Order: sequence, then structure tokens, then C-alpha cells
Amino acid sequence: MENQTFNKVAKITLIFWLMKIVATTLGETLGDFISQTLNLGYYVGISVTAILFLIFLAMQLSVKKYVPAVFWLVIIGTTTFGTEISDFIDRTLKIGYAGGSSILVTCLAVTLFLWYRKHRNLEVYPIFERSKEMYFWIAVLFSNSLGTAFGDFLGDNLGFSYFNGAVICGAIILVVVLMHYYTKINHILLFWIAFIFTRPFGATFGDFLTKPLAKGGLDLGTLNASVVSIIIISVLIFIAHRKHLQEGA
Repeated sequence: MENQTFNKVAKITLIFWLMKIVATTLGETLGDFISQTLNLGYYVGISVTAILFLIFLAMQLSVKKYVPAVFWLVIIGTTTFGTEISDFIDRTLKIGYAGGSSILVTCLAVTLFLWYRKHRNLEVYPIFERSKEMYFWIAVLFSNSLGTAFGDFLGDNLGFSYFNGAVICGAIILVVVLMHYYTKINHILLFWIAFIFTRPFGATFGDFLTKPLAKGGLDLGTLNASVVSIIIISVLIFIAHRKHLQEGA
């Protein structure tokens, strides 16, 4: 059904950005847990996370309106699958972080171009049409994959520590927020910049939590960090659900 009665995506508020950051951190730690801690490798990791992403996406497409838990499961699916896509391109295919980032930014740009050509805008809220929703999720997947590659590029190619990488990405996000409130720069452009950079922020912060002390991390382990992130985002989903019901949307 092309035209739908109800909006299908989350409103862009402060809690949206908090949940996006936690989801990206979870995507990094959980993706690393599957491929590295469990030693399953990137072929198995990308297969498992792809299946989970497709299951969550099918759930999202089957509902007729925005359901916070379902929506955020897809976001988590894109961050976890995106981690495996980036690592597969960079490490298994040996393209490298710079090359992987170039491929993914091209894929994102093409997706946004096709989205704009069909719908004449890139507004992410509200979304009613099925085709626009599909463009949205494809763009989200590529942006989250790109963010992982860029975060690794900051650490491995430019030599920044995981903590410093997170600070750099956080500073970029802060600048974008200030530009949103104090300039007339297009808000859609600023949204996508912030959306993209929340991913390397979460990725580098996730690495900071899990990597060994000798590599500049806190050595919490991918499992422990993933469990904590799951608990936090579950609480935030509950809050988002309560708020959604109170608004009567």
C-alpha cells in the first residue's frame, strides 16, 4: 500500500538523539561481540546481523504506524549490521577504512539523490509513504555503516585514541546543534550531518569501553558493554513509548 494513514517514524527530539547514540554504541559492541569475541569471523557476523536486520525491517514494514520498540529495533539492526558491513569491507576485502568510507559515502549520496528525485524533499518526519520509508531505512543503513568506517579511520589511520575520536565526533555534533539554533542553514542537511556523526561517536565510544587498557580502552568487554547498552536503550524505549501514548499519536 503506497499511501499510509499514519506516520511510521520517530519525532526528532532530544530523546531521539540520546537513543540514537546508545543504539550506535550497542551496534558497535554487539557487532564486535559476534564477530570478534565469539570468534565467528566477519562472514558469519555479516550473515547473522543481516538476518536480524531483515527480520526487524519486516516487522517495521508490517505495522501501520510508528511503534517505538519496533522502530528502534530496526535502528539497532542497522547499527549492528552496519558495523559488520564496514568491518567486512575494510578488513576482509582489504579495501581499508578510507576506501570503505568512500564507497559508503557514495552509496549514501546516491540513496539520498534517488530519494529526493522521487519525493522532492528529504524530510525524515513525518513519513507516510512506503517508498519514502524504504529510502529512509536504506539511507540509515548506509549512514551507520559509514559512521563505523569513519570512526575506525580516526583511530587507525589518523592515530587518535578511542576517547579522543569520540570527543572529535561529539564536538562536530555540538557544532551542528549550534548551527541549527543560530544559523539559517537547511535543517535537513544539518539533520543528516548530525545523524551520520552520531554513528562514529557511538562507534569510538563503544571501542573506548571495550578495548584493552593498553590500547586506550576501559577493557569492559564487548558482552558487558552490550548488556549495559541494552538496559539503557530498553529504558529509553519505555520512556519513548509512554510519551508516544500520552501524545495520543
